[in-house]
Amino acid sequence: MEMENKKLKSVVTGASGFVGSHLVDLLIEKGHEVVCLLRKSSSRRWLEGKPVQIVDAGLFDYDALKEVLKDADYLFHVAGVVKSKTDEGYTRGNVETTKSLLEVVAKNNRNIKKIVIVSSQTAGGPSLSEKARIESDLASPITRYGKSKLEQEKLAQSYMDILPITIVRPPAVYGERDTEIYLVFKTYKSGLMTLVGFDKKKLSLVYVKDLVNGIYLAAVSENSKGETYYIGPEEYYDWDIVSEAIKKAFGKSALKLRIPHSIVYVVAYIAQFFSMFSKNAATFNIEKARDFVQRYWTCDVSKAKEQLGYKQQYTLQEGMDRTIAWYKENKWL
Repeated sequence: MEMENKKLKSVVTGASGFVGSHLVDLLIEKGHEVVCLLRKSSSRRWLEGKPVQIVDAGLFDYDALKEVLKDADYLFHVAGVVKSKTDEGYTRGNVETTKSLLEVVAKNNRNIKKIVIVSSQTAGGPSLSEKARIESDLASPITRYGKSKLEQEKLAQSYMDILPITIVRPPAVYGERDTEIYLVFKTYKSGLMTLVGFDKKKLSLVYVKDLVNGIYLAAVSENSKGETYYIGPEEYYDWDIVSEAIKKAFGKSALKLRIPHSIVYVVAYIAQFFSMFSKNAATFNIEKARDFVQRYWTCDVSKAKEQLGYKQQYTLQEGMDRTIAWYKENKWL
């Protein structure tokens, strides 16, 4: 009887971050025992007061990982490095950490139900035409970050014959607690909506609660072992559609300013130059500029719909309304 009532144990890396903390919330809601693997320097802000176990351990701490993972039912690997000054930084943060985790599980818990690796659409690269990317398309990442996420995927695939691994590739993510796309809202509040280039760009933009639902479905589905899925919206947006949704959420207009691609690169060069004098990598750099000027960043979620039963639960407008209301409530805007 005790065994029947035993909670499923889910271990989450990157649990203190934007996506990771929302995934933790969903796992708690689903009745899981949640263990958060965090470095001592990680903020606990989004985990405070929640029924989770926090383990202070780096992803290369074999003994600590063994203890946590030996009886885990699920492992959600969300942690990663999104900016680094060196190739080695991306490799260590995205590939070597993944290898460390998989080696521990392979040696100590072959009975784990599922390991979900959270990759990125950047591993596949931008869409080459109006046709959205699908999982079987030839990957062509255009940044060091994207290339490191593709290497992470290849490493995960090399363990798929001995471990039940699933890879998910989110596109751009927005929602409560985010600090990246938040800057777009912050600029909008000051009366300006900046748009990159003069061509009509299309993108997949996923609300964080839809994303974590897709990640959860990828974990619990019997069909997902050894598979890769794009998890995003069921429709694609251009920036005029996005700015209209932001306008409705704010209840006010902003001046639209289109910035030529050349200016985007100039700003990126300047930011990258000044980062040379800092220990931290630039948030906006030449590779980020290359991302921004692409015409299509779209992904097709048909495979996730068919195999996982995934469905977009929030419209763009609903997601924007909830996100901007949260930022206002928490005095971010």
